[in-house]
Parts: sequence; C-alpha cells; structure tokens
Amino acid sequence: MAKAPAKRSTKRLSKDDIEAVFAAFERDNPEPKGELFATNAFTLLVAVVLSAQATDAGVNKATPALFRLADTPQKMVKLGVDRITDLVKTIGLYRNKAKNVFALSQQLIERFGGEVPQTREELETLPGVGRKTANVVLNIAFRQPTIAVDTHLFRVSNRTGLAPGKDPLQVELGLLKIVPEKYLLHAHHWLILHGRYVCKARKPECYRCVIAEWCRFEPKTPPPKDWDGAPV
Repeated sequence: MAKAPAKRSTKRLSKDDIEAVFAAFERDNPEPKGELFATNAFTLLVAVVLSAQATDAGVNKATPALFRLADTPQKMVKLGVDRITDLVKTIGLYRNKAKNVFALSQQLIERFGGEVPQTREELETLPGVGRKTANVVLNIAFRQPTIAVDTHLFRVSNRTGLAPGKDPLQVELGLLKIVPEKYLLHAHHWLILHGRYVCKARKPECYRCVIAEWCRFEPKTPPPKDWDGAPV
C-alpha cells in the first residue's frame, strides 16, 4: 500500500487553481495514453494484473509474445499455467501472477461469456484484480471516468495539494469530488505520467513542471546548472 510522503501540503488548492491545473495538463498533453501494451480489453486486464509491483516497461517486454499466442480468455486457458509462467518469468512475482491470469481467464469464460465485465464490482471478483486494476481497465478499455491511484498519483495528489489523503482510497474519492467533470476521463493519466516523469519521488523537477505556479509543494526544486530550459 502506498505510504504518505514525508512532505504533505497543508493547504488544498482552490477551485480556480484546480481548474487551472487540469487546463494546463490538457494543453500540455490533450490525449494522454496508458503505457501498457494491450490489443483489447482482455489483454489490457492481463497486462494490468501483471504490472502489480512491477514497471510498465518490464511488463511490456514480456506481454507481446504472450498476447501473440493468447489474446482471448479461451486461448489463454488453452495455453495453460506452465506456458504462461514461462512467458512472464521476467516479471516480478511471476508464478502467482501466471496462476491469476489463468484463473481469471477461466472465470471470464465461465461467468461472463468470455467478455471483460464493465463494472468495478464484477472486475474485483476476478483473481488478482483489486480496485486500482479495475479502475484502470474501466478507464482505458471502457472510457469510464475512474481514478486509479498508484504510488505516482498518490504522491502528486499529496504534494500539490490537489486532494491530500492518508491512503489511496481517500485520495481517489477526494479527486473524484474536486476534478472538474470535463477533465475526469484523463485525470488519472495526467497525474500518473506527471508523477512518473516530472514530480519524481526523490526530487520533483519543479523547474519544468507545467503546474508549478499552482502547486503547494515547497521549496521548489531549482533547475540544474546545465539545464537549457528546453522541455524534456
């Protein structure tokens, strides 16, 4: 479970500041995309399950070969646990994840006609699927305005003053309350990507942050001596 960062904002952003923050994100990246490789709702579900406690880049190295052989629940079950295990063995916790991928594929066939369900409640009944995984699938595959809180989003929400919270669920519910509806579909992608590439855990790169003027984090990180001001 994500832990609250040492530095937490003492003041939340105002409604006008929140609007400005998401308008800035939209100008900078109008159509943010998830970084996991997937070809359909099923392969997305599998990729997200495999990404738990692993990097997207690491998962993306393993899944193309897996999905060439099995891009449906039926094909995945036919592949079998041992073959799935062999294909995902470069990913952390791969043995348990392979079992979950096989089991969830079986359940999709037996309970949902081979289709990925479109509600959080149903998704969370599948092996290896928690709230965050369900939210990612609902957002990307079915374009539902959900907020999937990972460690990056949790950090950014607390640092900036957007929706400080002591745990991921509190942050998720807080963001759902304050993010303007027109930005909700892409909000979690903007925040995750921002935390992954700009508002980094050890040292946020405030000097190239598109929302720095509204962010409550202090002191802001100054630019390095060799920085030329160009976007990265």
